[in-house]
Amino acid sequence: MATSVLQPEECRREHEPKPDIEPRLTEDERLQILEAKERETGELPVELRERARVELREEAGLREQALVQMRHFIEKHPAIKKSRTDAPFLLRFLRTKKYSIPQACSMLERYLTIRQMYPHWFQKLDPLDPKIAAVIDAGYLVPLPKRDAEGRRVVLSCMGRFDPHVYDSCVMARVHSMIVELLLDEPRSQLLGYTHVNDEAGMQMPHVSLWSLSDVRIMLNCIQNSTPMRHKRTHFVNIPQYGVRFFEFAVSLLSEKLKDRVMFHRTSEDLTKHVDPAILPKEYGGTVPLKDMIEELKRNLLKHRDELLALDDMYVDLYALEKNDLTQDIHSTAGSFRKLELD
Repeated sequence: MATSVLQPEECRREHEPKPDIEPRLTEDERLQILEAKERETGELPVELRERARVELREEAGLREQALVQMRHFIEKHPAIKKSRTDAPFLLRFLRTKKYSIPQACSMLERYLTIRQMYPHWFQKLDPLDPKIAAVIDAGYLVPLPKRDAEGRRVVLSCMGRFDPHVYDSCVMARVHSMIVELLLDEPRSQLLGYTHVNDEAGMQMPHVSLWSLSDVRIMLNCIQNSTPMRHKRTHFVNIPQYGVRFFEFAVSLLSEKLKDRVMFHRTSEDLTKHVDPAILPKEYGGTVPLKDMIEELKRNLLKHRDELLALDDMYVDLYALEKNDLTQDIHSTAGSFRKLELD
């Protein structure tokens, strides 16, 4: 019979409970892991499914049926040559349009159209592009790691951190497009929506002159009608006097619903009456320095870099689109955008 060669002290140590060598996750880390899994499947967490049923009419059976119908729409569409058809992508549109399949298909068509018509704004979203990387490093646009009290993703824009003497409006637009695409596949955000905080401190006249009035009109039309985001609240703070007219013009182009969701604040202190300073960068009264938030953003962008670049594989034939009659609630999407350019 074989005998143990362990000494008594070694035997005792062998049977003692082993210490937990795995570091325990913080609540924030646990939530990040959960959200990463949700992003892959498009599934909402259990605690939000009833809210989705009430607000969006989302139920398992309807969701699967709607996904099938949207895939059929894409397959049979004479102008759409290539598009993502995975659930997280299609749910962007279904949840934004509260499961109205015609409206979701219409928005999808518009989304693909603007990417094709304005590639200088919506394509080549590469976080390693030197100009884009420099703007990200400067902290011009940062989605905050923690959500607000309503569970919404908060996107902070700091105009003074964008150098208008070095970068043009196309770089600015591509940075915004890249951040938006990074966030759009988040199921929680698809349901709960987004809060935008725009700090205009440091804004100069060259910032204003980056955008022509025609481009502002086209871009806001794209944001409202073609981008599958539920914009719940937009805050502006620290607008200099010479920038007031510019933002008044921009807001005048919004739908009445979105106009009602815009708030202007004179100071950062006024802003924190509506946005919990605890989730803001340390520079705004929070605890986490902005530079740490920027580093986290850069890690996330690099993690999803291949997905961001693959968006450019999607393709719609604009000439075939003008002759398409499959989408019932819009007429000649490409034509309507071209008309807008001339107005």
